[in-house]
Amino acid sequence: MEGTGRRRSNPYELTDDSPVYVISVAAQLSGLHPQTLRQYDRLGLVSPDRTAGRGRRYSARDIELLRQVQQLSQDEGINLAGIKRIIELENQVAALSARVAELQSVVEGAAAAMQQREAAVHASYRRDLVPYQDVQQTSALVVWRPKRDR
Repeated sequence: MEGTGRRRSNPYELTDDSPVYVISVAAQLSGLHPQTLRQYDRLGLVSPDRTAGRGRRYSARDIELLRQVQQLSQDEGINLAGIKRIIELENQVAALSARVAELQSVVEGAAAAMQQREAAVHASYRRDLVPYQDVQQTSALVVWRPKRDR
C-alpha cells in the first residue's frame, strides 16, 4: 500500500505513512518472513515505497496492513485473492467516505453563502414603504370641503 497522498508541511516529520523500515525490520515487526513480504508485494497486497536503488521501505501503516493480512489469512482462513479484494474494498470505502465528507463541506458552504445572500436581499428592502392592505370597497362618499376664512 502506497502513501495516501497526504502532504507534510515539514519534510522531516514522521507520520504513519513515512517509509522508514527496511524489509528485515518490517518482517520482524510484522512477525512474518521477509520472503512472505516479497510475495505480498508481488501480489499487490502490501506495496511498500521504493528507494532510488529499488529497495523496499515499509511505513508503520504498511506494517499494520501486513499484520491484518496475516490475521485474515491465519485466523479467518481467507485466501490471498480474497484478502486483496477486502483491502481494495476497504480502500474504496475510505476514499468514498472522504469524498462524502468533502461534498458535505461544500454543501454546507453553499448553504451558508445562500443564507448570507438572502439576508443581504432582506436588508436591502426599503423601510419607508408601507405594506399594502386590501381595503373593502364601500359605496360611501366622502366630500371634503376646505374651511373658508372669514
